[in-house]
Amino acid sequence: MASPAQYNFDWVVKDDYSANDYGHQESRDGYNTQGSYYVQLPDGRLQKVTYHVDGDSGYVAEVSYEGHAQYQAHQPSYHPTPAYHPTPSYHTTPSYHLTPSYRPTPSYRPRPHH
Repeated sequence: MASPAQYNFDWVVKDDYSANDYGHQESRDGYNTQGSYYVQLPDGRLQKVTYHVDGDSGYVAEVSYEGHAQYQAHQPSYHPTPAYHPTPSYHTTPSYHLTPSYRPTPSYRPRPHH
């Protein structure tokens, strides 16, 4: 018989250049699970979700916010630049020329019908 699930994990991403800041942690022991995750919102607030699951109770979550929404026009915006510059691979003029008088000649001789 298999033993009940048991684990713990957590991870975090924080990049000041792109302003990405988010993470997640969770632990489980049998049918009981608890955890939280968060994300830095573009308006400056931190959104955090704390949750638990106790057997058959389902997913129960509480959402909270830290800080105040701030809309600042002078914040630098993120503008990534491509690392490559694609060039088209087609030609504007055809590489072949057909003349209107071109007529294919058969490579076989038809048999006469009697």
